Order: sequence, then structure tokens, then C-alpha cells
Amino acid sequence: MAPDSQLPRPAWSADIAVEPGSDLWVFGYGSLMWNPEFPFVERHAATLPGYHRSFCVSSHRYRGTPERPGLVLGLDRGGSCRGIVFRVAVADVPATLDCLWEREMINRVYRPKLLQVRLRDGRSAGGLEAVRACCFVVDRDHPQYCRGLDESAVVCRIADCCGQRGPNIEYLANTVRHLDGLGIRDGRLSRLLRLASDRSRSIADG
Repeated sequence: MAPDSQLPRPAWSADIAVEPGSDLWVFGYGSLMWNPEFPFVERHAATLPGYHRSFCVSSHRYRGTPERPGLVLGLDRGGSCRGIVFRVAVADVPATLDCLWEREMINRVYRPKLLQVRLRDGRSAGGLEAVRACCFVVDRDHPQYCRGLDESAVVCRIADCCGQRGPNIEYLANTVRHLDGLGIRDGRLSRLLRLASDRSRSIADG
């Protein structure tokens, strides 16, 4: 049996430095909030400063095509973002990171970072009011990063595009619905949904 030093290193080890023997916090701002797909021992409403939730990632497969790319969410610079932060027990950290890298890092459009997030609903089980969490920030140098799209361009792509997982507008509607269910109000996304829905109805009416 090969010694540990000769075992293949996990994919995430090249992107993020996780302290051995420690729990892991993970910040969710989109589908990770309601469908994390990993075990956790506590979760909290939280705010990440310095980044905001934005439709800034071009989708060529799940919500669009290479010819008509849709848009999905990323964490982009500026402002702040309300989301959910999860604590993963130390025994589950390697498997959780494997799962997250397979889910979020296929095209490497994100840069995983350990960033400080503030708990909004009191303190953690360990008495913490703020934690360092793994956050998936958009890579602004990636070809799928959409720089400087105005609102009308975002609305058109969300209303018009469709991919393997369905219409892009369903992704937006699902996001807004789940945010509302978690008590997280995002006025920007709600406005985009209204405008994209109006456009879709106009197209359907001819």
C-alpha cells in the first residue's frame, strides 16, 4: 500500500488551504442555500461584505447554449451579499470539498476563497459572531465572466435563453422563490424577474 505522501492529492487542495483537524464553514448565495448536497451541523443567515450576488456568469449548457448563452449567478466585487453559511464537521470536510469542487469547479469560472462572513441570527454553537467561510467568487479573467452587462441585456438573456436544465427564467424564478422562503429579500433579483417575465409574456403574445 502506498504511503500517504504518494496518494493523489484532492482537486481542492490546489485552490484552498484548509486547516487540518478543523471544521469548515461554507457560504451559499444561490442554489447552495437550499440544496447544499453536503452534511452540516449548523447553519446561519449571514452577510458577506465586499461582494454581491450577480448574474455575471455565462451559461453555455445548463441555462443556455454556446450560440445563445444564458446567465447564472456568481459573487462579484462590490457591495455585500446576504446568504446562508453552513458549518461542516471535521469528519465530513474532505468529502464535502470533493462534492463542492465537482459541483462548482467543473469550468473553473469561480475562485474559491476563505472570507470573513458575519452571522445575522446570533452566534454559532461555538459562540462566534463571524467566521471564515469558503466562498465561490467569480473569476473575472474567465471567458464565461460577463463584464459590464446592463440591465436590459441581462433581462433579454434570462427571458430568451434555455439550456439542458430548462429555461433561464426558471432559474431566476426558483432563486427568488427560495430567497423569499429563507427570509432573504434581494430587490435587484426581484426586479429582474418582473422585467424578464414581462418580456417573456410579450414574446408569447407575439
